Amino acid sequence: MATYGRTLRRGLPRVAGGEPWPPNGDAPAGVVEVESAPAASAPAVAEAEAPSAPAAERAQRDEAPAAVETMVADAASPVAATGVVRRVRRGLPRLPGGEPWPPESALPSTPVAVHAEAPSAPVAARAQRDEAQAPTAATAPAAAAPAAATSTRPLRRGLPRTSGGEPWPPAGFAPDRTAAAASSRFARSAPGEESPALVASEAAAPATEVAPAPVAAVPAAPARPVRTGLPRPGAAPAAAPAAAAAPVAASAAPPAPAATAPRPPLPFTPTVWPGAAASVRPAPRPEPQRIGPFTKGQWAGAAIVGGLGLLFAAGMVVLFVRWLLSLDFMQDFLATYPGEYHLPEGAPVGLPPWLGWQHFFNVFLIVLIIRSGLRVRTEKRPTAFWSPRWNSKRKISLALWFHQSLDILWFVNGVVFVVLLFVTGQWMRIVPTSWEVFPNAVSAALQYVSLDWPTENGWVNYNSLQQLAYFTTVFIAAPLAAITGVRMSGVWPKDAAGLNKAYPVEWARAIHFPVMIYFVLFIFVHVVLVFATGALRNLNHMYASQDAVNWVGFWIFVASMIVIAAAWVAARPLVLAPIARLFGKVTAR
Repeated sequence: MATYGRTLRRGLPRVAGGEPWPPNGDAPAGVVEVESAPAASAPAVAEAEAPSAPAAERAQRDEAPAAVETMVADAASPVAATGVVRRVRRGLPRLPGGEPWPPESALPSTPVAVHAEAPSAPVAARAQRDEAQAPTAATAPAAAAPAAATSTRPLRRGLPRTSGGEPWPPAGFAPDRTAAAASSRFARSAPGEESPALVASEAAAPATEVAPAPVAAVPAAPARPVRTGLPRPGAAPAAAPAAAAAPVAASAAPPAPAATAPRPPLPFTPTVWPGAAASVRPAPRPEPQRIGPFTKGQWAGAAIVGGLGLLFAAGMVVLFVRWLLSLDFMQDFLATYPGEYHLPEGAPVGLPPWLGWQHFFNVFLIVLIIRSGLRVRTEKRPTAFWSPRWNSKRKISLALWFHQSLDILWFVNGVVFVVLLFVTGQWMRIVPTSWEVFPNAVSAALQYVSLDWPTENGWVNYNSLQQLAYFTTVFIAAPLAAITGVRMSGVWPKDAAGLNKAYPVEWARAIHFPVMIYFVLFIFVHVVLVFATGALRNLNHMYASQDAVNWVGFWIFVASMIVIAAAWVAARPLVLAPIARLFGKVTAR
């Protein structure tokens, strides 16, 4: 009978900086005695008694850190001399600062006799749990019989033995699970059944039988469910334990790995997570082009809504004024002030040809002045600069030079126009000569709003509203535009501190732009009334200098509009630069 001593593998210390646990010494297990077989069966018995080194090391590693649940035998029952007497080793506490596990109350009162060939149900359950958590590939050695049980499951590899080394065990390592299972690991068989390892061992040596030592009968304890702990690093989660009422039975061979089958489609349409399409975002739509603060569509919508609103408001105003003029006192007001008053004696009749020419040239200049003024106001980076010949250091943008040149021409044309007005007596047509002009202007305005317009006879006399509008344009708006323009131009002396303090440039800028807006509104209303109150006759008055209804004045007007449109298009640096070089120097910077 051979005797083998076991040395327990030492692990981490219980306290920081302490000695590895458990302390150095032999394992607390008893002595294992195995009867020697005859010489004829020596290879098979040796294989059953001495498992391969990797398998024994694996069994020793699995048994050392875990507490084995054993069944307590009856105190009066005899224990065979060949059994293994083991005590339950208490491990680390479950909670910080708690009692070592398992607790003292859970330990058996007497040592447990465990037979090497027939382990009890809890021990078999633990062996089954170890095998489920750490599947290995069992390969029978060449000396074993063909009937020995083998495993096709791959061996799970753990952490490396040395830092930076290969995971342990090395690739391709497969311990012997046949004969080694009979001695180093408990046989995985339910109570009352033969161990597959023993069957394989007997098949390998049929001529010799190993007679087990007689052991007193140990009453079988009820099967207890196996507690499943945390998974080991890198290992697959262990299978769920069987129900507590079901007996724990070990399979004869390790279970085959589950086949990886494609997951069946969902029986319903997902409504929360759209799948892979959620991670693929469509390309963002390009930002719409903006004109100022709004896009083209927004401007169109604002124009439509604003136009409809103005049309509705205008309709309400027309209805209100028509109702107002239907009253008796308003009828008397219209009879007293029909919208015009008589001019002084000696006032000229008709419009001379020079007045028609001045009218066309004035329109030509004012349109280009408005265009160049808007360009100067919105231009951020001038394309060209102009400087006078006598002062090359003074530079202004080409657009500003064009605007100021047009201002000079318009100012000269205005002076000539005013002089001719007073020389020929035409001033009496646009300068009020009686206080009746104001009530007549109110009467004319009410008639225009009610769409029952006053009788037009511009060849002889303008109505009071027209007279006030022309007077404001010629004698108020035009001088304001000229004065404010001169203050902002380079003609104004910059070194005159007292003059600059009396007339700040901020005042000129605050007045100059509203005056331009007034000219735009005046031109719009003037053109609308010319075409709405007898277009052919009015155009003949202004362009053909005749009081007749024909197409002469209309075609002259069309020709003048073509000239003005051509000048509008040609007012660009490519055309203006050669003209500007006649009066100074043009540079790109």
